[in-house]
Amino acid sequence: MSKNPQLITIKQASKMLGVTPLTLRNWDKNGKLKALRHPMNNYRVYRRSDIDRLLEFIGHNTKPLEKTYTKSVKKLQVIHLK
Repeated sequence: MSKNPQLITIKQASKMLGVTPLTLRNWDKNGKLKALRHPMNNYRVYRRSDIDRLLEFIGHNTKPLEKTYTKSVKKLQVIHLK
């Protein structure tokens, strides 16, 4: 898309972050991760450095999920209220 390797498309950014493009649009709308606009077509583009910085922040502030499995099956009883 862009000749500038420092700018990436919304699709590329979403793949790097593991979220959907819609999530990135919402983050832009809410000010969580601001996008730039391509001057020719007004599409959202992101600075590669911003994405890398966010990935580093996520990596330092998360911990692996612990997998907990139970061998028993639990059943729920549904009671309809009238």
